[in-house]
Amino acid sequence: MKKLFMLALLFFVVATFTETKVFAQEAGKTAVNKQEQVVEHKAEATVGEESEGALPSGYMVLPFVILLGMIATGPLFYEHFWEKYYPLIAVTLGIIVVLYYVIVLQNFHSLLHTTAEYFSFIALLSSLFVASGGIYIKIDKKSTPMLNVIMLFIGAILANIIGTTGASMVLIRPFLRVNKGRVKPYQIIFFIFLVSNIGGALTPIGDPPLFMGFLKGVDFFWVIDHVWIIWLPTVLLLLAIFYLFDIRNKDVSEASQEYTGKVEIVGLKNLWFLVIILISVFIDPNVLPWVPDLMPFPIGIREIIMFAVVYLSYRYADKEALKGNEFEWAPILEVAYLFIGIFWTMVPALQLIAHEAHAYGSQLNAGIFYWSTGALSGVLDNTPTYVNFFSAAFGKFGLNPDLIKDVKFFQENHALYLEAISVGAVFFGSLTYIGNGPNFMVKSITESSGVKMPSFFAYIVKYSLIILVPVFTLVWFVFFYGRG
Repeated sequence: MKKLFMLALLFFVVATFTETKVFAQEAGKTAVNKQEQVVEHKAEATVGEESEGALPSGYMVLPFVILLGMIATGPLFYEHFWEKYYPLIAVTLGIIVVLYYVIVLQNFHSLLHTTAEYFSFIALLSSLFVASGGIYIKIDKKSTPMLNVIMLFIGAILANIIGTTGASMVLIRPFLRVNKGRVKPYQIIFFIFLVSNIGGALTPIGDPPLFMGFLKGVDFFWVIDHVWIIWLPTVLLLLAIFYLFDIRNKDVSEASQEYTGKVEIVGLKNLWFLVIILISVFIDPNVLPWVPDLMPFPIGIREIIMFAVVYLSYRYADKEALKGNEFEWAPILEVAYLFIGIFWTMVPALQLIAHEAHAYGSQLNAGIFYWSTGALSGVLDNTPTYVNFFSAAFGKFGLNPDLIKDVKFFQENHALYLEAISVGAVFFGSLTYIGNGPNFMVKSITESSGVKMPSFFAYIVKYSLIILVPVFTLVWFVFFYGRG
């Protein structure tokens, strides 16, 4: 808990510094006379356009590539070194990018935006992680392929109600306990596919990229109206593939063990904390105009509520539930440290990608938007990837993504493109461990339970390329090929 607090404090100090500097520059303009103010404003506007609009050097993508490479190879080739020093490595690589943007580009806006996104990201993940950690589900049933299919399908539906993170944290431990004696890595991989990613494609609550679309003006029920026809066959197909794997898995637990068939839930009071988290998602000035903006601070009322839930839900959690879930802070700390590096080091990559997407937007059809958004969501955080291609699609049709009337026009008249971007961002987050926040958390919880998970590369080669890519290709062929 102390490490997580120090981590948040580091980000808060950096973000507050950048925000305060920009805020002070704006406030300082009122201290000069009218003529000087006009001149200064013009000069600053020019400098601002040059600095904030300047593209980073291609070499600045290297910190992200290095971090990605070490995440992939560290646990495989230098496990003890990586386990000891990964927080320092992630933060150091991130700071290299921060210094480049501050000193060379003098671009504080991009850093502030990324830092604010990180706070929102870690506030949501940590609050859902802790609140769900106090809910202990005991399923006293014999593990069978059909029971596993039912649990995964329930998880996919639940992901749209409490988010992929909430559903993952509530169900991963019961899923592991039910399969005790026959748990295998492939079962957890399919859990990541269906519960931690693809399942949450139907509502803005389900996955952060869709929530960003909601904040920009996409109707709340637009996603389920347009994506369910893609979501349902994809989920059913993956469940069928999982069933074929699972029927070959033998139970090595004691045959004499008896089961009552009961399902018991301990710690139901933590459900109220989950409700608070879901309500707080909408406490944002962009959604509710009466919500105060806390500038120059990099967090808002929403994040304050979520961080409060982290403390309160742990403080008042049922001790039996925490013990039954073997609750520990390691999984969320691992995500927090690694995603510091990911969020900061990916800024140059995202800027360069956004530039290319806007430059060639007129040449991109719905299929290309689907594959581009998807492929990059697998190795970059899928939320900013969604936002970049969302903006590029608007540019293709001469629309402004910041105008509500243009967003309404786009979702009604160019729905195919919004479908492609939405599905690509959510579905493809399952391609790698870093494609979506819950992926790493599920991996960490599983390994802490004694199950050896595939390495970063093995995950991609043995599961993503063989299972997901063919399924996603089929989705493209049926729904997007030759359209747009």
